[in-house]
Amino acid sequence: MEKTTSQKIRLGLFVIIGLLIFVLATYLIGDKQKMFGKTSHLETIFDNVNGLQIGNNVRYSGVNVGTVRGIEMINDTNIKVDMIIDKDIFKHIKKDAVATIGSDGLVGSMIINILPGKGTQSPVEPGDKISSVNRIRTDDLLNTLNKTNNNAARLTENLLIITEEINDGKGTVGLLLNDAEIAKDLKETMRYLKISGRETANATKNLNRLLESMNNKDNVIGVLNDKAVANSIKTIVSNLDNSTVEINKVVTNLNKTILNIKDGKGALNYLSNDPKLVNKIDSTMTNVTESSAKLNENLEALKHNFLFRGYFRRLEREKRKEQKK
Repeated sequence: MEKTTSQKIRLGLFVIIGLLIFVLATYLIGDKQKMFGKTSHLETIFDNVNGLQIGNNVRYSGVNVGTVRGIEMINDTNIKVDMIIDKDIFKHIKKDAVATIGSDGLVGSMIINILPGKGTQSPVEPGDKISSVNRIRTDDLLNTLNKTNNNAARLTENLLIITEEINDGKGTVGLLLNDAEIAKDLKETMRYLKISGRETANATKNLNRLLESMNNKDNVIGVLNDKAVANSIKTIVSNLDNSTVEINKVVTNLNKTILNIKDGKGALNYLSNDPKLVNKIDSTMTNVTESSAKLNENLEALKHNFLFRGYFRRLEREKRKEQKK
């Protein structure tokens, strides 16, 4: 059965439309994968790609700038990821930029986020390798969350046991909450503590007043704080020390003299222990007294003698002159 012209036209239109759709889809996919633009390669190393696949997006500061071109296992701890980046973006990416793996939304595919560095270094060149940071994986986060939930469950269980014991009046807290006598004693203790605190505050105030009064020169401690008084006291103490030394010397000499007297040495012992010498001294002193009296009489007689009268008168005149001067 031969096809009509209209059917052929319809078939041709369908083929043309299909080709247009194919070309448009190829262009869109190629543009998304940076297949038709000017791109260059950029590499990084991860120890875990967390499900990253070829064709996933690469973002710089939240903007899609490329795609993942290749994933190569170097060893058991290093995985090289090859990215194709738009050449126009290379001048904005510095060499201290950091690559991380994240997810596109909560349930989206994995993507590579390039975080800007401090901006102090030069831009990267095609084929350069930037550093990477491995974020916490979802599995690790879930494991940690599971442990946290288990600990929270244990804590809740223990807290429930403690609360039941407190309600039953067990333990110190239970006694405090349920025993009226202990509560009364505790209240009384707190009252005494308040009183003690008040008395302590008053004592502290009085002590502060006493310390402040020490600087007042009208009392004894204030006088002692005066530098002039302190210097005078130091001088007096120094003089007392010197006097004490001299007194000690005198006492030492006096002790030696007393010891000599006790031992029969020296004139004092001889005078005090020899009665004959004492009698001789007494008689000598008596004779000296009598001789002195007779000498005075003789001098008086000489004054009235005509031979010596002029001499004594001259002495009296000279004596009066001296007194007048």
